[in-house]
Amino acid sequence: MSLLAIGLGYQELLIILAIVFLLFGASRLPQLAKALGQSKRAFREGQEEAEEEQREAARKRSEIAPPSSPSQLSAVNDEELFEEARRRAAAVRAAENDSKS
Repeated sequence: MSLLAIGLGYQELLIILAIVFLLFGASRLPQLAKALGQSKRAFREGQEEAEEEQREAARKRSEIAPPSSPSQLSAVNDEELFEEARRRAAAVRAAENDSKS
């Protein structure tokens, strides 16, 4: 995003530069520019590191649970799914009853 895009013209930029020059003096400006450049580089490296971590996490998630293809899901009918759900619910109830006794 350019400074001109946010409504600052050349005259405004020159006034800001003159104020900075008066505040910090000519001897400190190179130091400030160097510090600004180092900060910008560190920020960019941090962003790149965060993006790499996100890509790595997404890759790990895709390795852990690969998406099922629609053909595999359509091969199972509803009755088999309901029967499996009933069987698992009965197993959970039996385990709960055993732990209460």
